[in-house]
Amino acid sequence: MSSLAVRKAQPAAGTTPGTAQGPPLRRRIALVPTLTLLLGAVYCLLPVAWVVIAATKSGSELFSTFTFLPGTGFADNVSDLNAYRDGVYWQWMANSALYAGLGALLSTVVSAFSGYALAVYRFRGRETLFNVLLAGVLMPPVILAVPQYLLLAKADLTDSYLAVLLPQILSPYGVYLARIYASAAVPADVVEAGRMDGAGEWRIFTRVALPMMVPGLVTVFLFQFVAVWNNFLLPYIMLSDDEKFPITLGLYTLLEQGANTPALYTLVITGAFLAVIPLVALFLVVQRFWSLDLLSGAVKS
Repeated sequence: MSSLAVRKAQPAAGTTPGTAQGPPLRRRIALVPTLTLLLGAVYCLLPVAWVVIAATKSGSELFSTFTFLPGTGFADNVSDLNAYRDGVYWQWMANSALYAGLGALLSTVVSAFSGYALAVYRFRGRETLFNVLLAGVLMPPVILAVPQYLLLAKADLTDSYLAVLLPQILSPYGVYLARIYASAAVPADVVEAGRMDGAGEWRIFTRVALPMMVPGLVTVFLFQFVAVWNNFLLPYIMLSDDEKFPITLGLYTLLEQGANTPALYTLVITGAFLAVIPLVALFLVVQRFWSLDLLSGAVKS
């Protein structure tokens, strides 16, 4: 018995007595994903930091001072941007808010209906329809832009607000997310209980299923809003009247003119900085409600 205890107490060959072998190695391995995430964060945030700092520089400071040294011309840049063509920049911002806000809202409604139907109801061709939607998720938007233009041109809707809004209403990725979330968040027993109590399908959806799907739908709205706000190709193809341009296309026209008028570069950079603020504010607000919805759902369950 004593010899067995002695053998157990002896350290392994090639190791130093009294040192732990496993935990330090695991800690070193755990640092790898952390460092990878930090490098990814720096890679993503570095251009944002450059835009923020460059927006504070005047035209003379932009090309003559250190890249990450703040300047003194932010107020003048905003004033010049506001005065450019009688404030057309704010018209572009309003257009982007219309396209992104209304488009994301309508897309979320369509995704809610479609995702709930695909998750709850059993009908012939359901999986085939869902697979077609998945193919739409994998298809690049550039492939659909020209066919969409031709269809809307036949309907005489090009160069109008509807030309940008209508293609954004159906989001295959939004339908996919809504279906996955409805399958997990809306139990079949709850739906059957509502039917047994005499509730109609519309009442079950609006009073029972929809509140359960709110966190997922908030995510759909956020993704779609950001996608529409940053969309460039579709407005570029559909619109010719610059007063209907979104902020992405408006800043692009300013950038093109900057090749001949370098003073416009400061307007482009300042405009890009101001265009990021609504997205950051929306993300912070929506994330707050999204977290509250998740916590309330966990408490109720």
